[in-house]
Amino acid sequence: MNITKYENQVEALHPKTLFTGQQVIWLTECASTNTEAHNLLLKSRATEGCVVLTDKQTAGRGQRGNEWEAAPGENLTLSVVWKPTFLPAADQFQLSMAVALGVYDWAAALLSDGPALRLKWPNDLYYHNQKLGGILIENTLNSAGIQSSIVGIGININQTQFAVPTATSLSVLTGRSYALPAMVERLLEALERRYLQLRAGNVATQRQQYLRVLYRYRELQGYEVRGRRVLGQIVGVEPDGKLALEINGELHTFGLQEIRYC
Repeated sequence: MNITKYENQVEALHPKTLFTGQQVIWLTECASTNTEAHNLLLKSRATEGCVVLTDKQTAGRGQRGNEWEAAPGENLTLSVVWKPTFLPAADQFQLSMAVALGVYDWAAALLSDGPALRLKWPNDLYYHNQKLGGILIENTLNSAGIQSSIVGIGININQTQFAVPTATSLSVLTGRSYALPAMVERLLEALERRYLQLRAGNVATQRQQYLRVLYRYRELQGYEVRGRRVLGQIVGVEPDGKLALEINGELHTFGLQEIRYC
């Protein structure tokens, strides 16, 4: 997409939201939208719901410290600033579930809510065994709980060539191309709906819905734990966000750095 045209369309974004995306910061290029959003917060220039959007991210961050790579002009790369001060620090994973479900809702409207579309713990978007999108949430905490959250989201939209075979995009899956500004609007609307549900206290419902679409849930699959391969079954996610896995009839819980999918 022509960058100037995209920039003009971004400036005309009008998502049907109360606050998410009502302030949009467009950057032709940046190292990381999460870093830019953090700097805006430090300068008190980001209202709640502020969105930082870029056409080209040169040093995007993913889970486990990995880089997030996306072809310029073909995908969604953005960060949303929220201030979920209603959540104590111990409940950070509730926000992670809400965000993941918002991304899932957006994708399900485009791909149909079928067994192929899943959320991979903690909050990646998968289609079959290929990654469609990733989420990185960075929270700032104080003594009362969460002071602010920067929700970084990268979703493959129109890119068709990838360096790794485990990546895919909307265009690959449907054979269509998509107008990125319209994709941004729908995504922000879906995210805010789930955020407002969380703010209203609908945690149990969101947890149930998260497990319903969790990748490999209740399936016997291979995992790497402390350098050795095991067969286990995902049976849930703990309130602190740890993955609950049943191995040889025993329940084990793992943090993000402690387990890998085989």
